[in-house]
Amino acid sequence: MGIAENLARVRENVAGAARAAGRDPAAIKIVAITKEATVPAIREAAALGITDFGENRVQAARDKIAEVPGVRWHLVGHLQANKARHAVRLFKVIHSLDRPSLAEELQRRAQQAGRPIEVLVQVNVTGEATKHGLAPADLFPLLDAVGPLDHVRVRGLMTIGPLGGDSRPAFARLRELFEQVRARGFAGVDMEYLSMGMTDDYPVAVQEGANLLRIGRAIFQLRGGGVCAGA
Repeated sequence: MGIAENLARVRENVAGAARAAGRDPAAIKIVAITKEATVPAIREAAALGITDFGENRVQAARDKIAEVPGVRWHLVGHLQANKARHAVRLFKVIHSLDRPSLAEELQRRAQQAGRPIEVLVQVNVTGEATKHGLAPADLFPLLDAVGPLDHVRVRGLMTIGPLGGDSRPAFARLRELFEQVRARGFAGVDMEYLSMGMTDDYPVAVQEGANLLRIGRAIFQLRGGGVCAGA
């Protein structure tokens, strides 16, 4: 199967999960993760209607972004402070804000660039030591700290489900936090995006309220394990 068939299947699965949850499939956006995808494959996905693409690392994204203009690029991996300058320049949305010091560095770099940066706060709801993200108890203090930063715009929350386990409790917990933040209200915070769900668990994420899905293998993987190289 190629990209067109893969993407059609993903969209069908998203629509089915959304309808089962009483949601509008049109309200759910797919961010195609390009970690192992070639530039021709990314271009093909864009031609098939994908408007948002994601990369895990700043360095890996540079050449791809230059070769695929006219789409929105998301940084979905952990961000080191010394890469903040490049991240602000390359990406529209950063999914991995997880500490006040990084927010302050993003503020400084965004001011220098002359434009604000949109961010999602990564929350480690499973408590797994192998995952980045702040603890749920640290979410409200971080949002209080980010409020005065006029060039860092918090647009939502992100999490990663447990590896090989049931993702539903983690996704349900992030949705609860999302709703709590909305209800309380924080200066400079707009809870628009709930980023959760990847290739192995995105239907569950849809059922639990996700409106940004980070999907890579299900789109770019060929039957047999290869990576789509495009037309």
